Amino acid sequence: MKPLLAQSWTLSTELATSSRTAPDATASLTTGGQLQLSFLSPTLARVTVRPAEGFKEPHTWAIAPVAGSDVLWSGRPREDMSGFERPALAVSKDSAGVTTLSSPRLSVSLLGDGQTPLRLQWVCAATGKTVLEDRPTSAYLQERRTGLVRHSVVRDPREHYFGLGDKTGPLNLHGRRLRCLGQDALGYDPQSGDPLYKHWPFVMSRTVDGLWVGLYYDTLAMCTFDLGCEHDNYHGFFRTVDIDDGDLDYYLMLGQTPAEVLAQFVALIGGTHLPPRWSLGYAQTAMGLADAPDAQNQLDRFIDLCASQRIPISSFHYGSGYSSRGKQRYVFTWNHDKFPDPKAINHKFQSHGMRLVANIKPCLLDDHPSYQALNAQHAFIEDQSTDQAVVEPFWDGQGSHLDFTRPQAVAWWQEQLKRQVLEQAIDAGWNDNNEYAIQNEDAYSDAGGARLAMHRSRPLHSLLMTRATFEAQQAHAADPSEATFTVTRAGPPGLQRYAQTWSGDNTTSWATLKWNLRTGLQMSLSGMFNVGHDVGGFYGPLPEPELFLRWVQACCLNPRMVMNSWKEGGISNLPWMHPEVTDAVRDAIALRYRLMPYLWDCFEQATQKHVPIIRPTFFNFPDDLQCLEDSDEFMLGQSILVSPVVTEGQREKRVYMPQLSGGRCWVDFQTRQRLAAGAWHTVAAPLGHLPMFVAEGTKIAVASPVAGQLPRHDDPVSEILDF
Repeated sequence: MKPLLAQSWTLSTELATSSRTAPDATASLTTGGQLQLSFLSPTLARVTVRPAEGFKEPHTWAIAPVAGSDVLWSGRPREDMSGFERPALAVSKDSAGVTTLSSPRLSVSLLGDGQTPLRLQWVCAATGKTVLEDRPTSAYLQERRTGLVRHSVVRDPREHYFGLGDKTGPLNLHGRRLRCLGQDALGYDPQSGDPLYKHWPFVMSRTVDGLWVGLYYDTLAMCTFDLGCEHDNYHGFFRTVDIDDGDLDYYLMLGQTPAEVLAQFVALIGGTHLPPRWSLGYAQTAMGLADAPDAQNQLDRFIDLCASQRIPISSFHYGSGYSSRGKQRYVFTWNHDKFPDPKAINHKFQSHGMRLVANIKPCLLDDHPSYQALNAQHAFIEDQSTDQAVVEPFWDGQGSHLDFTRPQAVAWWQEQLKRQVLEQAIDAGWNDNNEYAIQNEDAYSDAGGARLAMHRSRPLHSLLMTRATFEAQQAHAADPSEATFTVTRAGPPGLQRYAQTWSGDNTTSWATLKWNLRTGLQMSLSGMFNVGHDVGGFYGPLPEPELFLRWVQACCLNPRMVMNSWKEGGISNLPWMHPEVTDAVRDAIALRYRLMPYLWDCFEQATQKHVPIIRPTFFNFPDDLQCLEDSDEFMLGQSILVSPVVTEGQREKRVYMPQLSGGRCWVDFQTRQRLAAGAWHTVAAPLGHLPMFVAEGTKIAVASPVAGQLPRHDDPVSEILDF
């Protein structure tokens, strides 16, 4: 690999102009091209390596800094610096000739010349502490043979690292080596499996001085983050990011707290969509029912069972069985042998208070009724050596993926969604199997004729597929005032502008219950706020009664609560599957509806203030060092501490109550027992109980259903609980 050396630094002459559009400093590289440095706010800066031959990824679909304004379908030009209020900068030079640029809160020293490696050193202006420092021994490297680019920074073994999307295991990622690459990870190991479904190259660090810094690498190419796994005697302690034949273009954001950093990142990528309130209710899927030969009859009976079992359900998510013939799936078709009258069953769902979401997939099998016409229109991902559709295995057949950078593919998708889903009394699309794990190395995305190689555009399709679904639903809405809802399994930063997501096809086990809790929090720390897990486990055996109940309890206060499963023999996880715990399952679901006003407020805060809905305790209490330790607790919003049971046979728990200001205590949600803050407590956790605690002094609005009715997402506030 070859280090990037700077021949010289050049400073802009407009450092005091807030509307400036040029970089603040540039370094000419001995290998050709430039390194460009720009301050975008007092705490946000950007570093870009612009190759002499131009960017490999000339557009970005992630950066959307103007509130309420989306990226063009064709992407935002990478050189575009609009949408930022550039801070005035001061310039200084020390006795060694090192130049430093400073905003009121952040400064950077420009180091290196034609003889020594280029590097940057970032310092917090308020504390004078270094928050990030490029590795002195070759911080920026490129490999001519493979196109790989590497960024290396100094690592302190005491630092904490978080983020990178849907990662498994403990929240602190220090010491791990992880990839950002969307992959269909059915049955993944919940403690160490990697990668999963998201491409999310954002990492947030806590320095040893208690400051927080975020780094977002704006690339669609696969990234490998080594967060202290690798050691090399010649370089000291370091961590690296390897970008597989893409562009090195990163954003640095500084904060005194994790909330300050995360809010900057989420604002940078366009904020979070506020979904309709009905989507916050409990939802059910049952792949086994939709796959059954008499699926419509099975679902008709399911609706009646929901009523007779008195289970409150706000929506039903159709698995892809409505489109299946045998094991194969044909998107935007109905199997009328299994569903003789789709509108009839769908209207019955709606009449029972259940909104509908239908699974849709971006790959058409080669015997799909629309395949030949779309192939003739060049609507699929193609091979650049032949300009023919790439055909690869998909769902027990051979098929081709739609190219969502081609307008003809988007137009077909949106028309079919309207005709086969929305006009069939279904409310929303569930974008699934959209990781685009295409193996053909000559595959490319058209991108308006720019021809992006597949390895540099793979996550783009899950994003644009989700956007196509979202916008088609907006256009079709009978009530334009109702928010749009959609779901996606895969995607890069930007997906949160449109969709809810989840941790994918998990496996039924106690280990999954424990570690999925962390994965949901990791996704929240990454800027995906509307998240959850398949309750009870998607894959593997049926959960036994205790595990099933504890899973329902653990997920009943997650942003997304969906019971989704695919089990041998066509059996599904259902709320009444174990009669001995059905009452407790019903109570846990009812708790969600009772707290719906508080939960809805959390969603509004996520949209307005860019804060997660579920959070590790250290997010709310960054100065309480005990909260940085691994635990089974999480905060719901600002005031509720939730401590699910994730261990078989456990009937009491040791719980740490974070420090509160003003000598306040924590209050048990059910018993109103007062518990000292900043201390450990052993609390009761009988089988039917979810341990929950509220910060003293909090008022919480709760809802109650209309007399004689099951709880609903829009039940009125019935009481204000004063803790």
